[in-house]
Order: sequence, then C-alpha cells, then structure tokens
Amino acid sequence: MSDAEKALYEVAKQNGETVTWYVSHYSAETAEEIGAAFKAKFDGVGVNVIRTTAQVAFQRLNQDLRANVQQCDVFSSTDLGHYAYLKSKKHLMQFTPQAASKAFEAYQGLDPDGYFHITSAGLVVINYNKEKTAGKTLPKNWPDLLDPMWKDQVALGHPGFSGYVGTWVVMMRKLYGWEFFEKLEENDPQIGRSINDTVTMLNAGERSVGAGPAATTLRSASRGNPLGIIYPEDGSLLMIAPSGIMANTKNPNAAKLFMEFLLSVETSRIAVGSFSEPIRPEVPPAEGGRPLSEVKTIRPSFEEIKKGIPEVKEEWRDTFGV
Repeated sequence: MSDAEKALYEVAKQNGETVTWYVSHYSAETAEEIGAAFKAKFDGVGVNVIRTTAQVAFQRLNQDLRANVQQCDVFSSTDLGHYAYLKSKKHLMQFTPQAASKAFEAYQGLDPDGYFHITSAGLVVINYNKEKTAGKTLPKNWPDLLDPMWKDQVALGHPGFSGYVGTWVVMMRKLYGWEFFEKLEENDPQIGRSINDTVTMLNAGERSVGAGPAATTLRSASRGNPLGIIYPEDGSLLMIAPSGIMANTKNPNAAKLFMEFLLSVETSRIAVGSFSEPIRPEVPPAEGGRPLSEVKTIRPSFEEIKKGIPEVKEEWRDTFGV
C-alpha cells in the first residue's frame, strides 16, 4: 500500500465511506471480483458495484444529476463521449491517481487536465463458434462478414446500448463507409444489446460469427465452450475505457482510493484473469491472447468518437430498424 493509499484509506475508513461504482468496462462477474478485491484490501471501506451497458449507465447518471441525487461516486464508461460531456458540465472531479504514471505509456494522459483516466482496455475482434463454422472458410477481415455465406449467421451488439459497439461502428464507418452496414443488414444479423451478447448467441448456437469482445470470448472458451477469436487483418479495435470521480461525491476519499485501485497491479491481474488487457506493464497478457504489441490495432480519435457515436446510433436504427 502506497503512502497516498494509506492516507486515503485511513480517512475513508474513519468516515465510514462506501464508493458506488457505475461500470460498463467489464462483465458483471469481473466487476464484482474487482469490488470484492477492493473490500478485502481496504477492510472497512465499502463498494457498491452497479454494472450495466455504457448508455444505460450514462442515462442513469443523468437521471441522478437532474434529480440532484448523489449516488454514483466513480463512473466507468466505455463511451469516451460521456467524459467530454461530463467534463464540460463540470460534473467530474479533477484528480490524478499516483498509480496513473505507472500504467503503460500508451494508456497515460488521455485527459491532460486529469479529470478522467484510462483504467481498462480491450479488443473487439471477430469471434466465432468452432462447431458451427467447421469446414467453412473463416473471415480474415471485417468485410468478410458481408459475404452471403454468413446470412443469418452474424451476431452483433447495439450502439444504442454499448460503448464498445458504438466505437466499433464509428470505426467501420470510417474505414468502409455506411455501405458496410447496409450490406451487413442484408445478412440479417441477430442484434443484442451489450457486446457480450454476441458470446451468448454464439454459445447458444444461434449464430456462427460475430463482432465481439476478445476478453469475454476467450473467458468462455477457457470454460470449455467451442469459441475462438480471429484478429482481423485490417485491425482489431482497441477499446480504451476511462474512469472518473463525480464532482458531487460524498465519499471523496473512498472514490480516490478506488481510482488508485483501478490502476493497480491487483486490478490488472483480475482483468487478465478475465482475458482483458493489462493496464500495468508488470502483468503479462492472458493465456490464449496475443501481446498487444503483436496485434494490429485500430481506434477512432477522441473527437471522432464524441461526434460519431450519436450519429451512428441514428443511422443504425434507420438501417436495422432496432
């Protein structure tokens, strides 16, 4: 425990503080594991884990703010646009954890003013059911999902709910234009909400291939499910997901302590145990995954995400009718 953590812990424990965490970065299981590890390390400081998709979390947060109700202390969304909005409205506390400087350099300094920090990272790849695709030529890049051979066989999440999906849609539109999705619609994909729904669909045998999360897919495969992932030749989408403290928090010491913990080696180990990318260089990547240095990654800019996600949500509904 660092000196900064000790100081925050003593005051948070003395005040009986409990941090409420709105999170869309991880599966519910992994988020709860992080919460349990925090409570075990900092006995006497509580954490309430509220895991939803990014857009649901943001909607709930805005309802709290409009009603002048303080519930969320730490906000962890996968939609970067949420942070631009919250910062512009002065809803975030300026705080830079000491642990932020110990993350991989690529994950440092997202907000130069220190209102939010990257605490999670993951990849969107092509995931597939090995049994359903046996004997077939697997997709090598994103446009391969448009092949008529995958009609009624593609699994997707929804950009109106998931920050991961929204960012992927923005990236595909940038690379291939909206025609990509008009052609994809002709294959009658099954559309869920969370990007993790693609794993559920593949496991159920409802679909054969998808645009899904590497972490959740590899975790499911490690439990014996017939799933695999393909790193597309045109690039796996690198998702960076920040966290920030709400300016109206009534539990500031617990919130700051939790931000330190999200950037800790312990949390990176939990993330890797769930096949997510480590934020800290001390932690090697998960078994079955590739080091990030060996993966071709693509990512829209902050401005492209902020402007693009609201646009593609409307275009998506016009094209897919959902």
